[in-house]
Amino acid sequence: MTDFGPYLEFVRIQTEMNKLFENLQELREPATDAANAGGGWVPNVDVCECAEELVVEAEMPGVDPESLAIRVGGGNLTLEGNKPPPPEQAEVTVHRKDRAFGTFRRVIPLSTAINTHKAVARLENGILNIRFPRVPNKRGEEVTIPVQQGEE
Repeated sequence: MTDFGPYLEFVRIQTEMNKLFENLQELREPATDAANAGGGWVPNVDVCECAEELVVEAEMPGVDPESLAIRVGGGNLTLEGNKPPPPEQAEVTVHRKDRAFGTFRRVIPLSTAINTHKAVARLENGILNIRFPRVPNKRGEEVTIPVQQGEE
């Protein structure tokens, strides 16, 4: 009988590497999707955490709340929407055009246990603010278990 030990280990490592590259591709997709949509725009995001909540803030100037979709799943927060360009003006010479417009998709990994059912989102003055209450004792978190001695 042939020993496949090293070969099986190689297959396991290759499988893990494939998963890693798939995850990296998912992280790169938002910018690619936006660029393919003609916009090339992805909102800047800040993620802050305190004892009571996780707060996500995203810059969304000119984005209509009706065009915005916010979803949470698989440990990620996904923001999708459209930033429309301003109306074109006749007989105007543009000297510089830095602002980007178009559809966008931004995926933000969430590493903290949160209550998604009590999340609150508000878009005000071009800033999207999403607040998630934190949940204690997330699965996989290290927990110390005291050891008792003797009989009970």
